[in-house]
Amino acid sequence: QVQLVESGGGLVQPGGSLRLSCAASGSIFSFSIRAMGWYRQAPGKQRELVATISSGGSTNYADSVKGRFTISRDNAKNSVSLQMSSLKPEDTAVYYCNVNSVSFWPWGQGTQVTVSS
Repeated sequence: QVQLVESGGGLVQPGGSLRLSCAASGSIFSFSIRAMGWYRQAPGKQRELVATISSGGSTNYADSVKGRFTISRDNAKNSVSLQMSSLKPEDTAVYYCNVNSVSFWPWGQGTQVTVSS
């Protein structure tokens, strides 16, 4: 069983920055070959994929966060991060990490990001 633990969320003013971290542990088979993603779910909305990183380090972003968010990974630590800058109120959501696949690992508890003045 894989466990995902997200951290780093909080309350930030518009235009501010946050860095989210996700640590994977448990029965992980070759974390380094897995494409990973950051997802978010705002109240009353479906979970959406905001950023992905391949095993080789290639990245992709949703149009809504392109140029403001940066995803990275540390395979030695089985971790993935999301650097968020120029945050907007519409970025408010619970953020989760998981594999970028049709077959997800068990979801973690997520980390709340609230952008408000």
